Amino acid sequence: MKKLLTNNPGFPRIGGQRELKRATESYWKGDIGKDKLLKAAADIRKENWTLQAEAGIDLVPSNDFSLYDQVLDTAAMVGAVPERFGWDVGDVGLDLYFRMARGVQEKEAGEGHSAAQAMEMTKWFDTNYHYIVPELDAGQTFKRSTNKPVDEFREALALGVKTKPVLLGPVSFLLLGKSRSAGFSPLSLLGGLLPVYIEVLKDLAEYGAEWVQIDEPVMVTDLGPGELGAFKEAYGALAREVPGLKMLLTFYFGYLGGNLGTALGLPVAGFHFDLLRGERDIPAILGSFPKDAYISLGLVNGRGIWVNDLSRSAAIARKFVAALGEERVMIAPSCSLLHVPISLRNETALPPGVRNMLAFAEEKLDEVVALSSVTGGKGFEDALGKNEALLKEWSENPLINDPAVKKAPAEYSADGGRSPFPVRQKKQREAFGLPLFPTTTIGSFPQTPEVRSLRLKFRRGEMTADEYGEYIRARIREAIALQEELGLDVLVHGEFERNDMVEFFGEMLNGFAVTLGGWVQSYGSRYVKPPIIYGDVSRPSPMTVEVIRYAAALTEKPVKGMLTGPVTILQWSFCREDIPRSEVARQIAFALREEVRDLERAGIRIIQIDEPALREGLPIRKEDWDEYLVWAVEVFHIASGAEKDETQIHTHMCYSEFNDIIESISRLDADVISIETSRSRMELLDAFRDFEYPNEIGPGVYDIHSPLIPGAAQMEELIAKAAEYIPKENLWVNPDCGLKTRSESETKAALGNMVKAARSLRQRFGG
Repeated sequence: MKKLLTNNPGFPRIGGQRELKRATESYWKGDIGKDKLLKAAADIRKENWTLQAEAGIDLVPSNDFSLYDQVLDTAAMVGAVPERFGWDVGDVGLDLYFRMARGVQEKEAGEGHSAAQAMEMTKWFDTNYHYIVPELDAGQTFKRSTNKPVDEFREALALGVKTKPVLLGPVSFLLLGKSRSAGFSPLSLLGGLLPVYIEVLKDLAEYGAEWVQIDEPVMVTDLGPGELGAFKEAYGALAREVPGLKMLLTFYFGYLGGNLGTALGLPVAGFHFDLLRGERDIPAILGSFPKDAYISLGLVNGRGIWVNDLSRSAAIARKFVAALGEERVMIAPSCSLLHVPISLRNETALPPGVRNMLAFAEEKLDEVVALSSVTGGKGFEDALGKNEALLKEWSENPLINDPAVKKAPAEYSADGGRSPFPVRQKKQREAFGLPLFPTTTIGSFPQTPEVRSLRLKFRRGEMTADEYGEYIRARIREAIALQEELGLDVLVHGEFERNDMVEFFGEMLNGFAVTLGGWVQSYGSRYVKPPIIYGDVSRPSPMTVEVIRYAAALTEKPVKGMLTGPVTILQWSFCREDIPRSEVARQIAFALREEVRDLERAGIRIIQIDEPALREGLPIRKEDWDEYLVWAVEVFHIASGAEKDETQIHTHMCYSEFNDIIESISRLDADVISIETSRSRMELLDAFRDFEYPNEIGPGVYDIHSPLIPGAAQMEELIAKAAEYIPKENLWVNPDCGLKTRSESETKAALGNMVKAARSLRQRFGG
């Protein structure tokens, strides 16, 4: 029996050994030149194309590779370069590209130019990937300014692989952008944008491309008539101008619902659907699918790491084959495999039972190919039998079920909670005696090469626990001394013992496993290694108490206890799929509650529970929000259950649009919330002002994701602007996020300027 076509929407671009990270960071430092960076990138692309072709993928993607971000690539391709970067309207070269992502220092700007702030960055839908937000305003013009999609198609062709180029669709590009002009709709720019897309598509067709994948993920969001009309305008024009090219319109991360009719009416050759997160669309797709179009079935999870349930996938695939025939059906991952690690090949330290249940990007390609034989053949039936036996054995595995964990929620009873915020605030101000505009940081200090190297030595057994512990204590002493020297008001221990804000806790909690090399790109050269939640979660022993107590003993100033919140640990881990996510979050929250109370009993009076993923975890469709927000707030309350009003609870959120969830944020009732605001120049505070948010806020005064070191006057200006939104008595001064990725020199200079800004503000506002 003939196999179905196989399609892959995208593949990880970081390299099997994180070659892209090393190359880009070396280039930024000036250690290597452009040629070596581009050679490293070409090597990764060659390996990716070859691997996918040899695995049996028919539609292998190109232009899914990026040196930083695919949305930034699109902005560069169409010439959407903000004016502040001094672009000469020629080609967007490598250095300009990186400056848009990372900002420009005064000394780097060149003659006639000044420092330029990096473009804003935010989360890619409900993932932990960050994209660069296009800046679009009235009068914006577009011009083809890079040839990347065509160049990479030709590059693959020269290697003997005829690829399917991937483009971010024009409607999604505009809707994912932002404008600083009130009342301006980026969609009004569509007519000027389409000629660039048409030019690129014509070139691809000329060089022999048969299929082009055009990603339009905004189709799974809540859209109005104007936005749906933009899809009709865009794809009518593309189909009319480039009639010989097969466009595979690609949707992922959710269901289309009421948008499905518009989507299926677009004049394209094929459609890709995420049939895991968009399963509810299946009956409607089957009932109204165009008679001549191809369909790509996203049946292998592009965002999760568990083996595929072949029985479920086969049943869905067979429905579509029966309705449409074999020739028009493709098997695919649900979305780009960008969101999962590359390979299990070197994961030798995972518990065997857990490892057998996992599939990373390479293994998912094998699952796609296996499912392509779903219409018949003994090979598929054999694979199906093995898969069913594996899933059954895992469901009965005692590793995943802990009866003691199940008791915790049943035994939990609200004790009346803490006093209302005004009562707590008065007690806390008396207890701490902090000045107006108190200064602090978000938590982590630079993870220098030395810190990372010695952590690796300890993991390899090349250092004893005592030696490593003394090294960490020495770094803590240095961090406390530096913060006292600079004059910060509330100190942190620096988190030198932590490899990652989530993985660290994953290593200490029961029910988690960690990988050796399961890296996933978060943004640019920042990669994370998400832990795997495979079973019931509990805390076998205190996790942070000893190190925080040590730091607190070094100073008379308050030192924050630092924890990652339950929603963020859930969201930034690969979560088990056999029970609801809300139940997993509650298990994590009860474990953290024990840690909070142990910290409190150890004399720690300020405890920060970071929830940067709270907004990220919000379902894409508003109709699904309420259920999530109820349990997300509940688990924060469970985790933050300090026993005394004098214990000040902080939380941190970054890269979030708060307007639509500000009521839920208020219901968290954290004493202090710190948020990212510097790239948006305090725009995010609009929500807090309009809502009249009652608690204290630390709006970030400088962007730690950029190497720029802002001056004290610049930070003072931002906080003074914040004081127009928020009562000055409720304002804290802090960076946007943790300082882990910054250098020691950058950190010292920026924090020094931050303290100067706070002191100037106290004089200015009489504090």
